[in-house]
Amino acid sequence: MNKYDSLEKKTANHSALTPLSLLQRSAQVFPEKCAVIDDDRSLSYRELYQRCRQVGDGLRHRGIKPGDTVAILCPNSHEMLESHYSVPMAGAVLNSINIRLDAATLSFILAHGEARVLFYDTQWESEVRAAIAELELPPLLVAIERKAGVSDGLADLDYESLLAEGDPEASWQRPSDEWSAISLNYTSGTTGNPKGVVYHHRGAYLAAMTNAMVFNMTAETVYLWTLPMFHCNGWAYTWAITAVGGTHVCLREVDTKVIYQRIEDHGVTHMCGAPIVMNLLLQDLGREGLTLSRPAHFALGGAAPPSSVIRKAEEIGFQITHLYGLTETFGPSTLCVPQPEWQQLPLEERAMKMSRQGVPTHGLDEVTVLDMASGEQVPADGNALGEICIRGNTVMKGYLKNAEATNEAFKDGWFHTGDLAVMHPDHYVEIRDRAKDVIISGGENISSLEVEEVLYRHPKVSEAAVVAMADEKWGEVPCAFVNPVDDGENPTAEEIIAFCREHMAHFKAPRKVVLGELPKTATGKIRKNILRDSLS
Repeated sequence: MNKYDSLEKKTANHSALTPLSLLQRSAQVFPEKCAVIDDDRSLSYRELYQRCRQVGDGLRHRGIKPGDTVAILCPNSHEMLESHYSVPMAGAVLNSINIRLDAATLSFILAHGEARVLFYDTQWESEVRAAIAELELPPLLVAIERKAGVSDGLADLDYESLLAEGDPEASWQRPSDEWSAISLNYTSGTTGNPKGVVYHHRGAYLAAMTNAMVFNMTAETVYLWTLPMFHCNGWAYTWAITAVGGTHVCLREVDTKVIYQRIEDHGVTHMCGAPIVMNLLLQDLGREGLTLSRPAHFALGGAAPPSSVIRKAEEIGFQITHLYGLTETFGPSTLCVPQPEWQQLPLEERAMKMSRQGVPTHGLDEVTVLDMASGEQVPADGNALGEICIRGNTVMKGYLKNAEATNEAFKDGWFHTGDLAVMHPDHYVEIRDRAKDVIISGGENISSLEVEEVLYRHPKVSEAAVVAMADEKWGEVPCAFVNPVDDGENPTAEEIIAFCREHMAHFKAPRKVVLGELPKTATGKIRKNILRDSLS
């Protein structure tokens, strides 16, 4: 031990990092400032902090203990935002669920995560009813009664009643260990069954601070929620906007007219989303000849924007930042930091620079590209292909109840993304390919194996393979290749698509079906590379 190590951690100089402290600070610094603008109300930071403490206290009165799971099925709203603070204030773990999922997947998630409570917007009452019918131990149901109307008796109580059971001045306990779980997010990954990605308080705090920094956010920031809060906890911006004392502007669903109006009405400075959101905005605003009265920063996930999109976005008033990340990395793990000299480049050259996935965010130690065979770093020459691997503080704890998948993801001291990329001489990463079985459609992950499983249930399907097909609106959509049962009566493509839509979430169903014999290797494995090539 050296002379410095004899100095010990004390209450006065050390505490567990948690994003809950960010709300406490903003409530003290900006008590009367507008924190949230929603359809039905606006909240100051003082009111937001009080409501979160009330709900957290109400959950404790209902028997919620540290480590319990509290799920929420809700669009972007003040209740959804509040849950990111109130649930961990009770010591519980927040499971925000994708509102586009079908009842069977919802049921699986509630059972696998062992949800003790489910907050749900009454618009999804029928899905919740179907989901809990399959559960041995259904959660306490708390209805969020908004535009969709009043619960028909399924819920045990409503959200405001639970809030009223709590004390607005109730204290909350900082986690004793910043490694404690704060949230649970399910991703389809590369298998049909969703995997539960567990976040920790330390990572959530650092992701919030990091994302505020990389997006140049301040107390003047007005953030429009075009990104679903259920996606990686809103890429940690649920906590980041609060960290800087900015204003959250809620958006229940993507509607380009509403988006434009809220940008103009509230002076929106920042927003995030999948390429489809940007494409819809450019298409609709361009058609109407509308431009923004002031520039707005748009962080774009998913596929890199082509030069035509960058040009149209800049003409309307959007300044694009390209991000890359995964559910397992709290959302953004790299961003394409623009260099000053890029502005002098012709648009096509600048677009090529901006389309790269870029450099690590501040919360990570390292993002590298490793050779798939040797495990060594590939040369930074823009040509050598390898797997993007990540390590640092903003990486998940692991997959819930799935030690095998966790160990595989973390082998050799790295988180393995499954995405293939090159490293350029300036150390900007650029994806060249990705894990083949995942289709990213409108920002949603679709497992091709899950779609194939449904296809194989069709009585007239002998073999099936699903790959990504380019789509102007959604970026990618599933395309199914089907070898029918040889009985002389082939199914139609429309019949197969209808069957899939009946047995899974509609957005996961194939948009195109190609009938015929499937190409195979000598060992009988379907050659998806040939199927992909046939679509290009």
